Amino acid sequence: MDLSFTNEEVAFKSEVREFIENNLPADVKDRYSRGIHFTKEGQERWQKILNSKGWLAPNWPGEYGGTGWTATQKYIFAQEMGRASAPPPMPFGVSMVGPVIYTFGNQEQKDYYLPRILQSEDWWCQGYSEPGSGSDLASLKTKAVRDGDDYIVNGQKIWTSHAQHANLIFCLVRTDQDVKAQEGISFLLIDMDSPGITLKPIIGLDTEHTLNEVFFDDVRVPVKNRIGEENKGWTYAKFLLGNERTSIARIAQSKLRCEHLREVASAERVDGGLLQDDADFMRKLNQIEVDLMALEYTELRMLSKIEHGETLTAEPSLLKIKGSEIQQRLTELLVESLGMYGAAYEALEVREGRNDQNFAPDYAHGPMAEHLYLRAATIYGGSNEIQRNIISKMVLGL
Repeated sequence: MDLSFTNEEVAFKSEVREFIENNLPADVKDRYSRGIHFTKEGQERWQKILNSKGWLAPNWPGEYGGTGWTATQKYIFAQEMGRASAPPPMPFGVSMVGPVIYTFGNQEQKDYYLPRILQSEDWWCQGYSEPGSGSDLASLKTKAVRDGDDYIVNGQKIWTSHAQHANLIFCLVRTDQDVKAQEGISFLLIDMDSPGITLKPIIGLDTEHTLNEVFFDDVRVPVKNRIGEENKGWTYAKFLLGNERTSIARIAQSKLRCEHLREVASAERVDGGLLQDDADFMRKLNQIEVDLMALEYTELRMLSKIEHGETLTAEPSLLKIKGSEIQQRLTELLVESLGMYGAAYEALEVREGRNDQNFAPDYAHGPMAEHLYLRAATIYGGSNEIQRNIISKMVLGL
């Protein structure tokens, strides 16, 4: 296997690196490198910069605004984004509903929604999970009853990330009660400003507002906002979840965290010596880097299959399991490396405006917040237990 880049690919890598270095806003980079949640204004500003270059949606077909890059170029781009602490586009529009729309939507839906995603005019959130219907998503109970040219939607969604910023939500709803659970679900695009929608915040373990409950009380949704056929939404949902689980792996970001950990280890002291001289700590870090390398090669094999038109089976689930577990191990180790500095957590807005001195090193701001937030990484996007069930069925035939 030849893993070296061609001269053209090396030149492309240099182009990407130079563009990011010259155009990534410093404040956006700082928040992302620390693991602090984005601001909508900062994220939108960066997405518009990427879109002006034509690089916001590398995986989209060229006819809809994609780059036309090879799998290797997409890989290089993702690696350079991670290396530079450049946040990826918000996934709900670019990586999730966008591909569903251009794959299964009608021409009117493609013409309207896809340009608005690329221009950051629409912000999407995902209406999948419900109380009692998370990992067992097919048991969802939010109902949509046909009434002329509309559906009347009633029910509740939960754990809806960044819904407070969104003006649109893509939802799975039950449109047939009398068939097998997976066969009675439809995929709707719903305006968050519709009468009857109520949003309630959920404050997470990291003390931040990223999660929400969304309630639907006799919400009218035009039938034209349905993707594809009625009662075929489960097919579209599985397609979307494959994209989500691949992006959740965050391999490039984890590689950056490993580099950061080595920098911390060269500065922090323990028992009279540097942390990098602590054999037990370095054993943990080295093992993570080995596991991350194996995961990266798994991703490359998956990209190669896609490039050759082969059908994926459980690869997205494999990436999701290992990627999320590595993320958690990295943040645990980073908090451990900071000792007493890693124990404290203050949100950025709390620290700003304080007149007392912060005695912690600069790199200690953010790791605890990210560590607490990523406790959910093995749950969201389909819990890792469910992903193992998928692997046992699709690979082992159990």
